[in-house]
Amino acid sequence: MTDRALQLLRRHTHLAELAAFPFDFDLERADHVEPVRLASGGPLQPVAGDDTGGTYFLCGDGSMLYADSEGSAGIIANSVDEALETIIGLPGWRDHVGLSPQDGEERILARVAETEEEIRENYGIDTERAELRTALGFPERSPVELVGMLHAALQRTEPDFLLLNGEEGCAYALLDRLPRPPLQEVVLAEGRADLARLRREDARTAWDEVAGDAGRRALALRAAQYDRRDTDLPLLRHLLRRETEASMTDELRLGAVLVGLHGLAEDLPLLFEVRETTYDTWCGLAGMPEPGASGEELREWARGLDDSLFGTDPSDEPASTWTDLASGRGMAEHVRVALIRTLDEIDLRAFVSTRDGKAPDRSDSYELAYLDQEFEDLGDTFQALRAHRLYVPLTSTASDRASALLRLSRLEREAGRLPAAVSALGQLRDTLARPADDTVAHWRGTNLGTFVVDEHHEVASAAAGDPALAAAGREVTEAASALLAELSEAARRAVRAPSTPSAG
Repeated sequence: MTDRALQLLRRHTHLAELAAFPFDFDLERADHVEPVRLASGGPLQPVAGDDTGGTYFLCGDGSMLYADSEGSAGIIANSVDEALETIIGLPGWRDHVGLSPQDGEERILARVAETEEEIRENYGIDTERAELRTALGFPERSPVELVGMLHAALQRTEPDFLLLNGEEGCAYALLDRLPRPPLQEVVLAEGRADLARLRREDARTAWDEVAGDAGRRALALRAAQYDRRDTDLPLLRHLLRRETEASMTDELRLGAVLVGLHGLAEDLPLLFEVRETTYDTWCGLAGMPEPGASGEELREWARGLDDSLFGTDPSDEPASTWTDLASGRGMAEHVRVALIRTLDEIDLRAFVSTRDGKAPDRSDSYELAYLDQEFEDLGDTFQALRAHRLYVPLTSTASDRASALLRLSRLEREAGRLPAAVSALGQLRDTLARPADDTVAHWRGTNLGTFVVDEHHEVASAAAGDPALAAAGREVTEAASALLAELSEAARRAVRAPSTPSAG
């Protein structure tokens, strides 16, 4: 991966002019229409642009990312040199992002020829292409090969190169509409490989290796859920025994169901032992037949849980199943992409509702709370804050609103947005002073009261020393003192001392 050709363009004005016209790779246009960044946090350097407002970015690994002015982006090459080969060899490349090698040579050549004929109606490209290729040292690749290179690069866009609006945090759409495997297939691939290994007669030594790794064990059980075989019972028993090490999990319940579906009374002692592992497993497997029951009773119990909780179609699982499993296998960027795409859909619905004067859809509140926490677990405060801002208006009780505003202040503070944190605390005090119901009637003697004062101290301390925030710091400090005076003695004793001197 090199940028030798880019350096040549920068050193030779004539070559740069040829790249800019007719190939629309203009070094003077390296200024995108809006601030952007990669969701993964990787480096991003604009190097050129085109006359439609699109921009070419150099990524940290040398890949070239193109973002148009309409909110779409994608990796178009593994290096700057490869990108220029594609741009020069396929001057209408933006019209070919939907092509793939599977379309066949005849169709690809016909599409490229049609596009280039339309270009030639306005200006020449053939002499210019030959000159630029020679000057940059590029081989004369066929359009079929170039389309294959472009297609392979586009497929690498997610998860590592998802482009975000730098201010709002929403994701750009994919530059192409080529099919990609859903997260569930990415996650299940490892589980299916392990399951195939466990099924081999000579793979008994692999049982402990897979079963001893919580993440691999969970994926193997999920793979067995969607590819059920009568011969799997011995390995299912083994996986189930080892899953008790994680106490009560969805996969523990799944393992019990998969064993139970075989309907063998001889498995009841094992299942009873699993259920008795901890109090949580006892609760989670409540209703399971005990030793002495018949195999048919066991099968009936397993079928009931299978029908209500599991089944054989991965698409029936909630998205959280796959993000949780992916997180357990270190697929952080896959998880981030899936969560951001989901949040973007909710954000769009909220925007449309607001625009149309409709009340916010409270049915999104559960998913927003989940997204908020998942983003925080990923260390992505920006997206957690974005989700939480949408969640706050959906709270239905004074208690929920107070807790949501308390968290909002913390997230705003951690994101360095202290004026917004001060505003959230003001709303929180209003909620406690004038609640819409009695759910916060006892806040002065509970942890809520302690946490509210603690957060006031944190915001005041963060504002200390910044002249622009002096007034806000005094406001929060005075409010903290007033709130502290209202707390019960026990709640007051639990308040943490300010970490640094507050403003004032």
